[in-house]
Amino acid sequence: MYELQRLRDDHATALLEFETANREFFARTIADRGDDFFAHFGDRHAALLAEQDTGLCHFHVLVDGDGAVVGRFNLFDVEDGCAELGYRVAERVTGRGFAKLGVRRVIELARDDYGLTRLTAGAGPTNLPSLAVLRATGFVAVGDADHDGIRHVRELTEKP
Repeated sequence: MYELQRLRDDHATALLEFETANREFFARTIADRGDDFFAHFGDRHAALLAEQDTGLCHFHVLVDGDGAVVGRFNLFDVEDGCAELGYRVAERVTGRGFAKLGVRRVIELARDDYGLTRLTAGAGPTNLPSLAVLRATGFVAVGDADHDGIRHVRELTEKP
């Protein structure tokens, strides 16, 4: 069984394991987080939790029945009913619907729990799996590729 959970302090170890195990996989499609991210992960995790407490971000992890993190689904820059969506899933679960599952659940949380009305997201033009997930979950492309990739918008007036 897989469950989307709001990021907590006790996720730190599993989240670091997820990021470490998938570092090379993620770097194939998005910028690497860099050695400093891993060397100071505990401080970074604490900072994310503090930022989440302000309400400006909502961080989530998708965990399996053993508590291992298989995905991250985050809402950044919450302002005026809008937020930016970012997500990544472990290589071992790609192609099995977990990205769509997590994005759909975050859409529900954004609308029903966080009171948001619009999400935006970007995906690189060569990141076909991410583009497919965005489109399958109701995001609509709204522009050409820029530094964040192809911009997408999802109005939260409809069910995911």
